[in-house]
Amino acid sequence: MSEETLIKHCAPTLAGLKTGSLFVCDYKDKYDLLDEIREFNSVLLPKGVRLIPMRIQNGKALIYVYRMSSLKADLEDKRAFKVLNERGYPCERHSECISCLKEHINAKEHFPHEVGLFLGYPPEDVIGFIENDAKNYKYCGMWKVYGNISKAKETFATFKKCTGNFENRHRNGVSIRELTVAG
Repeated sequence: MSEETLIKHCAPTLAGLKTGSLFVCDYKDKYDLLDEIREFNSVLLPKGVRLIPMRIQNGKALIYVYRMSSLKADLEDKRAFKVLNERGYPCERHSECISCLKEHINAKEHFPHEVGLFLGYPPEDVIGFIENDAKNYKYCGMWKVYGNISKAKETFATFKKCTGNFENRHRNGVSIRELTVAG
């Protein structure tokens, strides 16, 4: 996993604009991948960002990158708490919630729709997605929007601009350590 991969998939999270990002990357050796994750964590943890492998199998890894302080705040939202609590998440500690999400992802029954709450999606959009079985949305961008369309479009544009900016700066020699905003 390269810095380019992290920037491509996680720039808004690295910039402090988004709670979390989830992406799939290829790997050849599981232990090399885990070493790379440890290396990135040694650089990013002091900035408040953490990488966690959620699933590693068959040459593909699902990686969760998140801002610890943002996740804690997001999970304290009453609507988010209710959704997660109804699904058996231990909402008192975000680290236990992440472990529970990892278990749900690896259960292989279906991908847990509540994952959007771990990525910083608006609770009304996550709830709308769950209640409507991913149908009847008002707009589709980086996620399906059931709530405020204009705010979502603005957010999508901000994320796209951030990613482009980070990719350009990285190509010009700025490291991921320098790009990541402390928080």
